[in-house]
Amino acid sequence: MDITTEDGVADAYLVRPEGDGPFPGVLLFPDAFSLRPRIYEMADRIAGRGYAVLAPNLLYRGGRAPLVDMAAAGTPEGRDAVFGKVMPLVLGLDTDKITRDARAYLDFLAAQDAVADGPVVATGYCMGGTNAVKAMAAHPDRIKGVTSFHGGRLVTDQPDSPHLRVGAVTGELYFAHADQDHSMNAEHIATLEAALDAAGVKYTSEVYEGAPHGFTMTDTAAYQEAGEKRHWVKLFDFLDRVHPAVS
Repeated sequence: MDITTEDGVADAYLVRPEGDGPFPGVLLFPDAFSLRPRIYEMADRIAGRGYAVLAPNLLYRGGRAPLVDMAAAGTPEGRDAVFGKVMPLVLGLDTDKITRDARAYLDFLAAQDAVADGPVVATGYCMGGTNAVKAMAAHPDRIKGVTSFHGGRLVTDQPDSPHLRVGAVTGELYFAHADQDHSMNAEHIATLEAALDAAGVKYTSEVYEGAPHGFTMTDTAAYQEAGEKRHWVKLFDFLDRVHPAVS
């Protein structure tokens, strides 16, 4: 699918169950490697539970997906090299762009006949977790829940750090942190939790011991089977409780 944004056209993947619906909407924010077979597979699995799932190319300003060749990402060195190619695009995606884009994605979902009215849930991976939290803070009436898996840079020293924006959140959040993650270490986690507590936000924050940053991604060297399996359990538990699909 193509989604018109204020800054251009974002390519995206939309999948929903068979039938007329309407189906509750889920916005899937991919990691830095963007749209590719692994993300399609994940969206399909969520749709199989009764949801209409939209996965946009968050880095569309750098071109249509696929943005990189994932063939080399199966080794730590190869993954780092592939990540280096998209890093300039990641750094260029500031808060204003994220929130503008999120509005376009939400509008697109809301315009689909098969998508149920009302707020959606967003799930994000790596940089997508950061995007999801920023999107929820900017559009609290349209995103009622967020799950973030190995989300990076949720706490920074910048004035637009996600943890400084959680006071605007009205819904519920779930955070699955990767153990020994330099982009979200123990000090960062404590800072995030303190901000959430101070804001009175309903949330759960867990550290997946032994799981590296990117543990859900089966097509990279960061994949960890135990963490990935646990993530599906937690994600579906959250959806079933916060955003249940009609059986």
